[in-house]
Amino acid sequence: MATTMETPAQTSLSGSVLVLIQFDVCEELRLDQLQQAVDARTVQQPKIKHSVPAYVRYQRPPVVGPLDPLILSGGERAEKQVLEGEIKYYDYGVVSVIYQLAFSGDWESLVQLASRWVWDVDFAARVEPIVRQRLNSAVARHPDALVRPYARWLSEDYFIFHVRNEEAPQAAPQPASDVMRDHGLEIAQIVRGDRQRLSPGECAEVLQSRVSYYDTDLAVIGWNAAFLLDSNDGAESAIQLLEYANSQLLEFRHYDELLTGILSNVYDSLEQNRTFPLRWRMARRAMRLHTVLLDIAELTERADNSIKFLSDMFAARLYRLAATKVGVPDYKDLVAQKLKTAEDLYHDMIEQFNQSRGFFLEVVVVLILLIELVYLFLGKVV
Repeated sequence: MATTMETPAQTSLSGSVLVLIQFDVCEELRLDQLQQAVDARTVQQPKIKHSVPAYVRYQRPPVVGPLDPLILSGGERAEKQVLEGEIKYYDYGVVSVIYQLAFSGDWESLVQLASRWVWDVDFAARVEPIVRQRLNSAVARHPDALVRPYARWLSEDYFIFHVRNEEAPQAAPQPASDVMRDHGLEIAQIVRGDRQRLSPGECAEVLQSRVSYYDTDLAVIGWNAAFLLDSNDGAESAIQLLEYANSQLLEFRHYDELLTGILSNVYDSLEQNRTFPLRWRMARRAMRLHTVLLDIAELTERADNSIKFLSDMFAARLYRLAATKVGVPDYKDLVAQKLKTAEDLYHDMIEQFNQSRGFFLEVVVVLILLIELVYLFLGKVV
């Protein structure tokens, strides 16, 4: 169902608004079992708009299934909005939900719609019960479909505003440079989700994060939303890459929180085990820490390598821009630093244990020598 935004002027824009809501639900999703438990199909490889002898592929393609429409109240004067949805499952434990609303209207109505969606609707709170119900149903049929499910889910949401710029019988698509020149201020507002006009400096900051392949397409990427000017087929690949970048952010956020808790426990353990007798526990705790670190390193590598850019430089550039804007490199660096800190602590704990063991062995040797000397002295006295 399309929501028509009436303006005095002739309708100039058409496209769709998408909200992406993702949850980190478990360590791993076994897609073969999950696909049997839910109404889902394997996702096709991301489409690439240009013709090149290269492609983007998933290491293990996610599976996707339909969702019932989500109905949003449009307020006292606006009609209800019916959002069509789908749910996607990634093998590294992320569940992704996309709802989309078709629209037609002018630039001002799109700015207003963007500000309402970005700030006024808590999509994660509405969608989480739906995802939990779907996963509970899947686990009831296949208990091993979720590996090590989490009690608390981390979530991320992201908004994509797609304006179609396709060739019509009466006119060719408008060049992206002309759209930027005439409507750069509105695009910046849409990406920021702000009703008020932004300053020239802030607009320039927003519009710096843009990328184009053809003269008529444009992607402006922000930390919380993106604006796409493209055909339906051209926008599809950008939407999938934005979805993938946000799933990576969610995974590295989880690893960051997990390592923060592990390091806190290790520091507490070191404080409590300063005395010599308790240092004997260091080896066992150090081995547990090392096992966890190896698991995290394996999981981060699997999530990081779950999609491959095979010679497609534009797709790789678009992904890097999206990942940078949403914060994937920042969290990835935090995880790497904490892994390094935890590895250093592991070696320190092993060193403390070895020192304690060495000291104990030296004491034992001294005691044996003392006992031998005592027996030797008593023998001579007798």
